[in-house]
Amino acid sequence: MRPVVWRPPVEPSAAEQAVIKAVRRARLFVFLRGHRHELLDEEFQSELAETYVDSPKGQPPVSPARLALATILQAYTKVSDDEVIEATVMDRRWQLVLDCMGAEEPPFSKGALVGFRTRLIESDLDRRLVERTVELAAATKGFGARALRAALDSSPLWGAGRVEDTFNLMGHALRKALGVIAVLQGRGQAAGIPVIAAQAGVPALAASSLKAALDRDWDDPGARDEALAVVLGLLETAGAFVAGQAGDEAAAAAVAVARQVRDQDVDLSGPAPVLRRGVARGRRISVEDGEMRHGRKSRSVLFDGYKRHVLRDLDTGLVPVVGITPANAPEASVTGGITADLEAAGWPSSTSTGLTCPRRWSATAARTWPSSARPGGSATQAGGSPRTSSPLTSMPGS
Repeated sequence: MRPVVWRPPVEPSAAEQAVIKAVRRARLFVFLRGHRHELLDEEFQSELAETYVDSPKGQPPVSPARLALATILQAYTKVSDDEVIEATVMDRRWQLVLDCMGAEEPPFSKGALVGFRTRLIESDLDRRLVERTVELAAATKGFGARALRAALDSSPLWGAGRVEDTFNLMGHALRKALGVIAVLQGRGQAAGIPVIAAQAGVPALAASSLKAALDRDWDDPGARDEALAVVLGLLETAGAFVAGQAGDEAAAAAVAVARQVRDQDVDLSGPAPVLRRGVARGRRISVEDGEMRHGRKSRSVLFDGYKRHVLRDLDTGLVPVVGITPANAPEASVTGGITADLEAAGWPSSTSTGLTCPRRWSATAARTWPSSARPGGSATQAGGSPRTSSPLTSMPGS
């Protein structure tokens, strides 16, 4: 069933008025309580409801309007999903916004919150929700129109895709291609890959690790070069086999990934193929997530994945611009993209003084700045849960 329209009271109760008077910081709570009926009007609630499957069975899901407010507060306060559930029964400011004053049980589950956030992002409504909040704040003078004082910060996001060396990258990609063919033949992926690998004449690709299957002394340069020649032979044999099948784009794409790894990591100009020295610019490091890259947190600390870039309004704590870029994105190249995004969102122009990126901040190309430009894979914050490129995943508190 689709959710019903949420219609909480507009006028605050006596208990709510007491909470409102007690709030000295984090004024976004008070703002959302006073304007939640405008932010989440029936028209926008209908858009949110469209993200749910309409079924005649079951109970109506938790109101997406209430979950939308919780999502904004979660981003604003930078708390985990578990802490959101805890706050709904322990923090009267959350109860004020979510219309559950004095609640002893959470108004929704962690699963409902996670599922809603996924629907929001998949439907590109995450950015709409943030933009509506910013527009309403400007229209109601909730935070006032003024020159924007903002800090641009970036932090690493560890990618969820497996990072492998050249040998296993090519082996992984080719095994993936054989798995696609196995499924198309009705064999199932796990049981079918060894059969298809034998048909193709590349039994070594049936192993989960190509390096383990080759069983070489990887500390011996001569053994490595010999193994590299074997892997390149497997690539040509498997590629020809896939090309001779009934044409499947996914299998062909996996072979193309293996060739991409070969072209970036292998020097074919000499009498025998050898691994290139150094790291190719924009080197692919994962088969499953092609946008992940090597990056540096500091001179000595490396990470694999993405950079998260956040522009924070220093006066209100609101975040008008967020972006995700590969980890190797150059620094101090994003100010044009930030300004364009700010102007599109209706924020006061910052071009009079110009935005600057201090050396400890990272930046990204303008073409990849908008939060709707999501990389193909997921990302994981160090020590945390998977996070998708969304304005709602990075909004800091005041």
